[in-house]
Amino acid sequence: MQALSGNLRSIVAMLAAAAMFSCMDALLKVLAGTYSPMQVTAMRGLSAMPLVCAYIAWRREFGAVFSPRLRWRLHLLRGVLGVATMTLFTLGLRSMGLAEAYTLTFVAPLIVTILSVPVLKEIVLPRHWIAIGVGLCGVVIALRPDQNAFFSVGALAVLAAAVTYALGTVIGRLLSRTEPSATLVFWSTTSMSVGGGLLGASVWIAVVPAHWPLLLGLAVTGFLAQLAITEAFRHGQASAVAPFEYSALAWAVALDWLFWHAVPDGYTLAGGAVIIASGIYLIRREAPTVVMLPP
Repeated sequence: MQALSGNLRSIVAMLAAAAMFSCMDALLKVLAGTYSPMQVTAMRGLSAMPLVCAYIAWRREFGAVFSPRLRWRLHLLRGVLGVATMTLFTLGLRSMGLAEAYTLTFVAPLIVTILSVPVLKEIVLPRHWIAIGVGLCGVVIALRPDQNAFFSVGALAVLAAAVTYALGTVIGRLLSRTEPSATLVFWSTTSMSVGGGLLGASVWIAVVPAHWPLLLGLAVTGFLAQLAITEAFRHGQASAVAPFEYSALAWAVALDWLFWHAVPDGYTLAGGAVIIASGIYLIRREAPTVVMLPP
């Protein structure tokens, strides 16, 4: 009964996280229409930094964040990958709907499973490799069986973001073995702020006054999403909770229709169904990974 209660609490938290992440990405898509992907990455980090610092101060974890025993090389590598992920994902959102982008990023858990073998020294069973293959077929379907679709800049950017995100996730799992989550959140946010700012300095433009509320929304939704997803995996079983991350696709479809009057086509929905089915199979079979939401 206690496990059931914990799972129910975690599922509610996961549904909330999916909603918050979807709203955050919708704001990113709006901002991507005015600012460069690098500047959007920097604004994502800078807007979240005050809330992140306040949260760490409230938990009195600044000592851990600046500990001399931090694995700086892994944090730096994870930071570079985080900047690349956010920049590539934002670039993809310029030409793709949220639902289309989410469908392609759902391949990330499959990539994490592949990387877990050489990096984390984990064992992947043959049936898991079959699920990975099926999931990759779903990506091909979502890209549409058309030669031009495979070379779409937006689609390739989102797929590249999924790869860098998966790499960052694996490194994050390595870091989490010895360091608290506060260090991972703080330094990833710092990396986006500094890295995006340096890369976007040459094309930086002043923020339009009308966009300041959007930046506030970006900070709040991103912060609440991080809290919710942490709460989700703290109390419930990963195999029971993680599939509900896919509810983000429903939010993406709704936001696409509400703000951009766009509806995903049959190829996107069919490919998404195949990818989601393979991902849920991996989770239910207790593969060495869990599904992760898009950036």
